Amino acid sequence: MGQVAWIAVDWGTSHLRAWLMRGDGAVLDRRSSAQGMGTLDRSGFEPALKDLVGDALPAPVLACGMVGSRQGWAEAPYAAVPCAPPSAAEAVQVFGTDLDVRILPGVKQARPADVMRGEETQIAGFLAVTPGFDGVICLPGTHTKWVHVSAGEIVSFRTAMTGEMFALLSERSVLRHSMGEGWDADAFAAGVDQSLSRPEGLAAALFSLRAEGLLDGLDGASAKARLSGLLIGAELAAMRPYWLGQQVALIGAESLSSAYAEALKGQGVPTQMAGAEEMTLAGLIAAYTQIYGEAA
Repeated sequence: MGQVAWIAVDWGTSHLRAWLMRGDGAVLDRRSSAQGMGTLDRSGFEPALKDLVGDALPAPVLACGMVGSRQGWAEAPYAAVPCAPPSAAEAVQVFGTDLDVRILPGVKQARPADVMRGEETQIAGFLAVTPGFDGVICLPGTHTKWVHVSAGEIVSFRTAMTGEMFALLSERSVLRHSMGEGWDADAFAAGVDQSLSRPEGLAAALFSLRAEGLLDGLDGASAKARLSGLLIGAELAAMRPYWLGQQVALIGAESLSSAYAEALKGQGVPTQMAGAEEMTLAGLIAAYTQIYGEAA
């Protein structure tokens, strides 16, 4: 692995992802494991990293994500909005190891209280490949972020637990008996419209999914799609100040970002999409260049 100039790492709660990099930003190899932050104590991070990329060490490592949390390898204190996505100058060096490991900080907001770790690197990547972008970046996921970006800075942001709520309701609530495979685009759109127009009725609308399955034979695909639409519609209602009259960029998994794009299209909001992994890597490359410069 003599060609490896550095290692880019995205270390989340459930997964560890690494890219073996050349100095010019070319990817030599991509690797991943299930040794996320949530499975490790502080003494476990170095062995987990060596298990995954030991053949490429001691190349320098630049990491983002939950590895920099209070429960991570080394705490990387939050930068406070308004701020540019944290740069290499704010990266925290990990001590107590003979490896060169640096961790990028997350971002915090005092009022209303909010935090992010990992998404800020995706934002940095998006701004690196889309210079001059002013508007809103939405990062759909377990905890969806809505981020107002202007003049290269994160101005404000809000988090919605929509993805986690969908998982809990569809897998652990009474609604699990109504869920099925497949997708019904019309049912999704109907759910979005219902919650956008009457977000206060969400709790009652959710139980209706179960009742309609019992009384009217609502099929599982339609129930699942409408559940998603109801939750995303309620989120859009709450986040209206972020997307109304704005250009919106979506960074995330294609299937979930497409659902948000369809919901926003129904409100006349145009969107553009980018992949989460692609933007994470772009953000790490930009930070690496700030620290080490490009290899000759």
